[in-house]
Amino acid sequence: MTASALTEEIAVRFARIALGHVRREYPNKPDHTLAGPQDARTPSELHPVFYGSYDWHSCVHSYWMLARLLRRYPKMEAAAEIRALFDAQLVVDKVAIECAYLAAPTARGFKRPYGWGWLLKLAAELKGLDDGRWGRALAPLAEVFAQRFRDFLPIATYPVRVGTHFNTAFGLRMAADYAAATDDGAFLTLLRETALRWYGADVDCPAWGEPSGDDFQSSALIEAECMRRLMLPEAFLPWFERFLPHLARSEPAILFKPATVTDRTDGKIAHLDGLNLSRAWCWGALAAALPPDDARRPITKDAARRHLDAGLPHIAGDYMVEHWLATFAVLAIEER
Repeated sequence: MTASALTEEIAVRFARIALGHVRREYPNKPDHTLAGPQDARTPSELHPVFYGSYDWHSCVHSYWMLARLLRRYPKMEAAAEIRALFDAQLVVDKVAIECAYLAAPTARGFKRPYGWGWLLKLAAELKGLDDGRWGRALAPLAEVFAQRFRDFLPIATYPVRVGTHFNTAFGLRMAADYAAATDDGAFLTLLRETALRWYGADVDCPAWGEPSGDDFQSSALIEAECMRRLMLPEAFLPWFERFLPHLARSEPAILFKPATVTDRTDGKIAHLDGLNLSRAWCWGALAAALPPDDARRPITKDAARRHLDAGLPHIAGDYMVEHWLATFAVLAIEER
């Protein structure tokens, strides 16, 4: 499978995949701390909205994908099923239980920052969709996570640069869309100032250690995409030149070579399919930020295409990829 645009056919295929797992409760990998025997509950009791898709964060970003697909193709074959899902799940009483879960002291670091960013990305996508009822229902939960960013970022002295869920650049990048969608200038300023504090002085990135064996993000490229999203273009382009000064020579070479995936039934190794798709997203977005006559633009566009072609054929199959990977395919195709 190859694609350069999100066609209705692809949208329906991806929607069917997500609709098949967002309410599939088991197998399930909870990120849950038990303070006592009363906390030993099922996933759907703990999280009545986002209990499916193997883990909470995958369920959240699968909802984001469904919202994006519905926005793009509101009359597609799967549209009625998506609306029925949202009407059943994105309701005030269920969202209130999700909020109450986060109020426990044991949940302070729950899904930081990956799930935080994805929940805010979902809230941004739901804003104004159909009559806006789903976005209004989710708004209290989104505000909980926005406040967690506000509380956490000032005390976070150092960024986290790994290629997995703990990457802080990814969290900032996704939260920026929520800040923009809600016209929260103060929040956007906090995100931008944090990004500059963490990454503003970075130069000549060697992409050392990429890819690691369970990466699904490029720590180098998601940092660059974070800065592209948060900086003004006139400031970003000089920063980008300093950060990846040898891009015109296709260096660091490791960033241009799609990752090899040897076993898609192994959840960690299967992350590398996600790495290819998330790199495709970042390369595409970075290419679009370069001037039309910039010699680096065709190089980065080609890197995006090759990574997309490497990842797209593996969206479905084993549940270890099926429960999450289509989301990153939509990012790669749409968010460029």
